[in-house]
Amino acid sequence: MIKFTNTLLFLSGLYVFSTVNKPVMDEPKTGVVITAHSGGSNVKENPVIPGDFADPSLIRRGNTYYATGTSSEWAPHYPVFTSTDLIHWKQLGYVFNQTPSWASASFWAPELFYRNGTYFVYYVARRKSDGISCIGVATAKDPAKGFTDHGVMLEFGKEAIDPFVIEVDGQLYMTWKAYGLDKRPIEILGSRLSADGMKLEGEPFMLLRDDDKKGIEGQCIVKKGNYFYLLYSLGACCGRGCTYQVEVARATAIQGPYTRFTGNPVLAETAEWKCAGHGTVVTAKDGKDYYLYHAYNKADHVYTGRQGMLSELRWDQPGGWPSLHPMGANAAAIRNFRDEFTQPTLAGDWQWDFRHTKPAWKLTGGTLALSGTPDAKNPTGTALTVRPLSGDYTITTEVANHNESLKGLVLYGDAGQSVGIGVKGNRLQIREVKNDKTTIAHEEAIDHIKPLTLKIQVEKGYLCRFFRGDGKGGWTEVNTQGASYNAGFLPPWDRSPRPGLLQQGSDPAAFSYFSIAY
Repeated sequence: MIKFTNTLLFLSGLYVFSTVNKPVMDEPKTGVVITAHSGGSNVKENPVIPGDFADPSLIRRGNTYYATGTSSEWAPHYPVFTSTDLIHWKQLGYVFNQTPSWASASFWAPELFYRNGTYFVYYVARRKSDGISCIGVATAKDPAKGFTDHGVMLEFGKEAIDPFVIEVDGQLYMTWKAYGLDKRPIEILGSRLSADGMKLEGEPFMLLRDDDKKGIEGQCIVKKGNYFYLLYSLGACCGRGCTYQVEVARATAIQGPYTRFTGNPVLAETAEWKCAGHGTVVTAKDGKDYYLYHAYNKADHVYTGRQGMLSELRWDQPGGWPSLHPMGANAAAIRNFRDEFTQPTLAGDWQWDFRHTKPAWKLTGGTLALSGTPDAKNPTGTALTVRPLSGDYTITTEVANHNESLKGLVLYGDAGQSVGIGVKGNRLQIREVKNDKTTIAHEEAIDHIKPLTLKIQVEKGYLCRFFRGDGKGGWTEVNTQGASYNAGFLPPWDRSPRPGLLQQGSDPAAFSYFSIAY
């Protein structure tokens, strides 16, 4: 593990990094870049990996592509997807089924890399001992079988995030974002990486500096002709106030100096999508280049999170600069999910907030028995959730047992932000947890001798209507004193809320099925 300390020299009121700071220049404009919001405006944009899938990393081995992305506070950590055409993807599993022993939270920006028969993932997480975001490394011989963690490989000042790895003439390099928590401009730094990919060597060098203090991160590098092209994200990544867009700079050496394209941005807001950024480039077998990145859908926005988008990267601008063109028109249709709990293991679609509960489950003959151990800061309970792939959906379940624990459906933003409908003894409840405070929005007595079906209809990601089944296939709406319940308070800043199943109490909750239909 390499630890770098930050050395600043103060000269005439200016700071200079102890390594050589290379100037960043603007190249005279040689043409108008065709961005997705101009040349691609008539192309239907669909996510190729819908739902919350931020900061995607992408590699190709033969005819197979692998992708992973940020999982933030959800476990298992870092979903892994695979494809043979970049358009149709299926989930393969996760990088980590168990939380690495050194890490506590904020599983961000994984970077996939392959070399000499080994798959690497360089990833970001907060260290338990001090809360600092560090870069760790894990390896696998087969991505479908999970990765072995090797712990922290890089800590740098107050944080090191957004790793990217490239091989140049047999030498490996890693780049990362630095100084995001300091009162100074952010820098994209780089360093040589050892041949085994496990540690940095030599002193770091600067590729790009954010002198305008707008925010730069989410970088990747692609070599084309005589140039190294650095694609990076400018602005704020996340939430309702996001401003992300993709810019490009280039240099004749990996270390720089880098010249920014005056036709920037090369990817920005479109009719349907906003805040595009943080992606990686892959070269297909036919030699074409593609960029997998994330963006918010304008309609569903924070309620479905930053979704996986694809553009073709064309080297068609005067002077050899690239342009980006949306490729999601033929993306696979969003599929409904239904789990009848007939398999011996839990389906890979399920996730949970690993910081605030330790879920436990048992699968027996088509029934899920769910329980857990929430921590003292969790008033919601144990939520087993799935990623919503659109803002309009319906979730249903059947509660198959009777006890004094709360059992039902939930829309979960965080431990202190949730809403759901459930049954507790012979009482049906609509329960809200807002700013860590629990409120029973509605309660009524019911006959809960037989299994009880429950349903939540969601529009735009946050407008909810609640229903209970009548036992004959019909539904009765449960009054919330309005046309719909406003759950707009749910989303954390960096991820979407998750719908799913809820249990709170000492006794397990039994469910016959769960479905989400779009």
